[in-house]
Amino acid sequence: MSETATAPGGGQAAVEYIDDVVKKFTIATTFWGVVGFLVGVVIALQLAFPVLNLDLEWTTFGRLRPVHTSAVIFAFGGNILFATSYYIVQRTCRAPLFGGAGLANFTFWGYQLFIVLAASGYVLGISQGKEYAEPEWYVDIWLTIVWVAYLVVFAGTLLKRKEPHIYVANWFFLAFILTVAMLHIVNALAVPVSFTGAKSYIVWAGVQDALTQWWYGHNAVGFFLTAGFLGMMYYLIPKQAERPVYSYRLSVVHFWTLVFLYVWAGPHHLHYTALPDWAQTLGMTFSVILWMPSWGGMINGIMTLSGAWHKLRTDPVLRFMVTSVAFYGMSTFEGPAMSIKAVNSLSHYTDWTIGHVHSGALGWVAFVSFGALYFLVPKLWNRERLYSLRMVTHHFWIATLGIVLYITSMWISGIMQGLMWRAYDSLGFLQYSFIETVEAMHPYYVIRALGGVLFLLGSFIMVYNLWMTAKGHLKDEDVFEEAPHAAAAGA
Repeated sequence: MSETATAPGGGQAAVEYIDDVVKKFTIATTFWGVVGFLVGVVIALQLAFPVLNLDLEWTTFGRLRPVHTSAVIFAFGGNILFATSYYIVQRTCRAPLFGGAGLANFTFWGYQLFIVLAASGYVLGISQGKEYAEPEWYVDIWLTIVWVAYLVVFAGTLLKRKEPHIYVANWFFLAFILTVAMLHIVNALAVPVSFTGAKSYIVWAGVQDALTQWWYGHNAVGFFLTAGFLGMMYYLIPKQAERPVYSYRLSVVHFWTLVFLYVWAGPHHLHYTALPDWAQTLGMTFSVILWMPSWGGMINGIMTLSGAWHKLRTDPVLRFMVTSVAFYGMSTFEGPAMSIKAVNSLSHYTDWTIGHVHSGALGWVAFVSFGALYFLVPKLWNRERLYSLRMVTHHFWIATLGIVLYITSMWISGIMQGLMWRAYDSLGFLQYSFIETVEAMHPYYVIRALGGVLFLLGSFIMVYNLWMTAKGHLKDEDVFEEAPHAAAAGA
């Protein structure tokens, strides 16, 4: 795609951007998102109705759960990060991707191969069996190769940029790429039994393995699911709102404090375990401090709408983006609160954690990703606008209702679960057996599954809308127009 950019001397120069690969990542994002949400609904129903496990090893909750988490995080989330980072770095640097279409396409097909290898391994029971269901050694090596190529493309584009300034979104993308590479390599260290078999032995063991896993796990949240998506936020909200970032200085402070503090917070997942108490306290302390830069980023994103609040009435795409930042703020308040030992003693190992994770995953990550897809598709396919803005509104409210049902049911279920586990009778015996706590959670599991169904339904509406947009159709509907008095009131 050729676009006109302002040359350093003030003239206009055409830049030939490499957008075919961005299109591919956009399509893959949409596909894997539906797959991930669908598998999530299936395993939610399996928890509510265990008969749906079907007594087949490949369809059990234990096999499908890592398929769901990896499909949503690494397939859906990973592909939208590739798509947006490639799109944004070219525009903000006024330069095509380093390495040309060939290297960029290698990262696309290589990453899709990684997804298929990992998912098939989970279904077949081939993984290292860690908390995040780490794939086996051969998949890890392949992902490392693809990720290094991704770093070369992104960093190379920054180095050959025509724009002297590096926009803050690119700092977040670069931190995400570099840190995820470090996390993946250290956590995935393993010694294969043979180079012709899948089995391997992990390098870490015991409490060292637990600490390494949660150093990886929490920073996967911090850099894959936070820093990368903040890069999206810092570009998409100003573009969609047609307003400058509220405070560029705050964005720089946000970046450096976030990347410094996040890497220390992992031990808060291991309260009341064999991990030394000082390490637990260190993780808790940094988690609480992390609240401040996180909210700095939330404030920066939301206040970018200063002077443009009226656009939320007329622009459902912007509504997705801003709501995602609100969920980011809520999740980054709840997370530090749950890291405090007194709170963690109630919340840990319960469904409260599941509710917290999904308020961030669905409300923050998925909503800003939906906003990104609605932003990208008309531009990449050179369309006047989306097929239907009204369908975007329907998607927004159906998905929001699904999230509310999901997280509130898990909050209630989790707190009830924790209270039942710690209830004692007058003789000092546990008041409830474990199976009684499971029975009490059943109605909330049904509500959680219903919330997932609504969220999945919203994604189907999005797929149809994007498909019709790419084909060049426009739905005959009243397009929201800003009335002059509305624009004046928001100014």
